[in-house]
Amino acid sequence: MDELPLDQVRTLLAVVDEGTFDAAAAALHVTPSAVSQRVKALEQRTGRVLLMRSKPVRATESGEVVVRFARQLARLERDARAELGMGTADGQGPVRLPIAVNADSLATWFLPVLSRVPQDPPVCFELYREDESHTTALLREGQVMAAVTSSPDPVAGCTVRALGLARYLPVAAPGFAARHLAGEPAADLRTAPTIVFDRRDDLQDSFVRSLTGDGTGASPVRHRVPTSEGFRDAVASGLGWGLVPEAQAGPLLRAGALVRVTPGRTLDVPLYWQQWKLDSPALAAVARLVAETARGALLPPGRPGSGGPGGGDRPR
Repeated sequence: MDELPLDQVRTLLAVVDEGTFDAAAAALHVTPSAVSQRVKALEQRTGRVLLMRSKPVRATESGEVVVRFARQLARLERDARAELGMGTADGQGPVRLPIAVNADSLATWFLPVLSRVPQDPPVCFELYREDESHTTALLREGQVMAAVTSSPDPVAGCTVRALGLARYLPVAAPGFAARHLAGEPAADLRTAPTIVFDRRDDLQDSFVRSLTGDGTGASPVRHRVPTSEGFRDAVASGLGWGLVPEAQAGPLLRAGALVRVTPGRTLDVPLYWQQWKLDSPALAAVARLVAETARGALLPPGRPGSGGPGGGDRPR
């Protein structure tokens, strides 16, 4: 009674993916009653409630473990069939790799990785642009196979590898700096209009707290710009100050379109690669190329620059 029947595991996955028992039944070409019976049998076998019968259906914490197992099982089957030259069992063709990536990595160094991944057999990438707190949730839920994250704590069933430090520079347009940041930075940054990525972006507050030392964050006057390129452009246009990735800020600094608001001080965010413990050739190739590319694009892990505070709560 210790084994997990594969038909029941695959049925649970279908219910989660399709959202309802009826839709899962249609996808599996069985009756809704058969789907319900399989799920109930699996819950009895595991001694856990695996689904929340909401609309759409959602996996419980225990259900997420089974769903992740089901996705990994499906991936192993696809890889084995591809290596044997049998094609895929479900007729979906190419290998699909869902990966979660924070926005700034996506905009600066991550995309060239994908262009170098061997395409025999063909690999299709499904990228999820999420912040650190949700990339790990996507791994736990089994929605993605790997993620670039700022969390060093491995999700259950995953390995973790340090990639390096993403350096952010506090910058502003010259005219904005002259109007709002002509005095003491620790005081001015409490009141100067700020650019943030979204409500969860804590980088600017974290940086200001490192200057003030009293828990005071950035100004409540803040503009939310939820794309990496748009964030950079909003700062360059004089809408507010913000922490911009060094790779994006460098050319604008050299051109005089941006200035450093606290010369010599930076904020370094550690980045990690987390992935399923899965013997997948395509995933192994991506992991190797991610590590190689990160070595050239990021600062060495564990060696924050001497100019400012290390660590940030969340990479954009």
